[in-house]
Amino acid sequence: MEKLKGPTAGCSTATCGWRALLLPQLNRQSLYVYGSEVAVEKECIRQLQSGVFVIHPFSLMRSYYIMCMMAITFLNLIGIPMEIAFLDGHSGLAWEGFNVFSDTLFLIDVALNFRMGIITEDAEEAILDIKRIRVSYLRTWFIPDVIAAFPIGYILLFADLQYNNDDNPSKTNRMMRILMFVRILSLIRLARVSRLVRFFNEVEKVSNANLEVVRLFFRILSLFMMIFLLCHWNGCIQYFVPMLEEFPSDCWVRKENLMNATVIVKYSWGVFRALSQMIALSYGSMDAPTNYVEMWIVMVSMVSGCLMYTVLVANATAMIVNVDPAAKEYKSKMSRLEHYMTFMKLPPELQLRINNYYQARYGGKWFDEKDVMDTVSSALKEQILMVMCSRLLRNVPIFQNRDENFISVVLQKLEYEVYQEGDVIVRQHVPGDRMFFIDHGQVLVEVDSYERELCDGDFFGETCVLTKGKHLATVKALTDCQCFSLSWDDFQKALEGFPDVKKDLEKMVQINSDGGLV
Repeated sequence: MEKLKGPTAGCSTATCGWRALLLPQLNRQSLYVYGSEVAVEKECIRQLQSGVFVIHPFSLMRSYYIMCMMAITFLNLIGIPMEIAFLDGHSGLAWEGFNVFSDTLFLIDVALNFRMGIITEDAEEAILDIKRIRVSYLRTWFIPDVIAAFPIGYILLFADLQYNNDDNPSKTNRMMRILMFVRILSLIRLARVSRLVRFFNEVEKVSNANLEVVRLFFRILSLFMMIFLLCHWNGCIQYFVPMLEEFPSDCWVRKENLMNATVIVKYSWGVFRALSQMIALSYGSMDAPTNYVEMWIVMVSMVSGCLMYTVLVANATAMIVNVDPAAKEYKSKMSRLEHYMTFMKLPPELQLRINNYYQARYGGKWFDEKDVMDTVSSALKEQILMVMCSRLLRNVPIFQNRDENFISVVLQKLEYEVYQEGDVIVRQHVPGDRMFFIDHGQVLVEVDSYERELCDGDFFGETCVLTKGKHLATVKALTDCQCFSLSWDDFQKALEGFPDVKKDLEKMVQINSDGGLV
């Protein structure tokens, strides 16, 4: 984006630098919302003139912040269950420091959300008013975010310091029970999974890549991350529940002799049992549940596994269906066509030719070309036809060395047609009103005295478009042919704005009236 003028002209370099991080950036989503680069620049000026500290939803700071928070949230959702289930209060200074850092960051996140601009699906501009932002946040995600940001890390850090410094046995036992309760209470931090989902949705909005590709990528990534978290949490619960019961003699941990095993071994066995139950292969070992607690764990695992299957199949089906909508529409059209041909009792040979025509015409993907051409601007339509057909017109003598404006008008009159092998495109001595340009394919031109083959880039029927007379030859398709046609009526309409070209062509017709035009 060009450097802003006006409101930023008088500010210092340092001030402009940090304030620029809060302003909207040019990306596909901002251009979609505001319509143009000028409108985005006006949005920057509007935010600067407001004079308050508000982070724009399309700002660079918001983009980096979302990425950072998404990574930290995911690490929390992995590490918290492992800390509670397997580390047994010996997480180490590094992990406790990370917990304190995470809790601090999530508390800051709650505060920043009161200064975070809001963009809605149908909004024409971002909401930057502090009061509206505050009311919206308090009514929606404030309470879940405060619960998820509860500073358990600080409590655990202070409790661990007190526990390590206290030599009184009774107080030590009481402190251990308090620590266990606080660690169980820290499970509320798993509510941060809602933040992870919201961060994923926001990353899609601020991405500068192709939107459909981004949506598909993040949909797949978020799906697999959620499945991984479900299996991970389930595996931690497998070990955590027997630990709360102080490992009874009939629990699976004692049977597998994992009391003194490393964290990796315990975690691997827990995830193995969880996956075995979720996919309903076995109970994770050869033995059935030995008590009602294990039985409930198994049932919860099975139900969560069924939900995982449902979500996975539903999302996979939706993604497969949406990957190639053009191919899906083509199959739907072909299905209706086959029902029609069967109902009309058409001969098998004719049905086969119709199927082959659709395959040659659309190539397995359904596009409504007329609708596309009608919806794009005239400039884009001209450019599309210029790429597709310009070389074909340049091969025809009557269009060579003509005004570019005339060529552009003629291009917009061309119609796309497909003929199958063996089709008679035109017949000799039959009145005609069109000429044809061969884009791809081969045709055979037959007259009384000779035969001639035409292929890509050739043309025929120019007599008809000039005089609306009879075809001088029969033309058959030797292969599947993709052609463009120009009708006499459309050609006359194109000539109306170019009288000099019309006079020149009339002279040409008089001179070549006895020529061998097809």
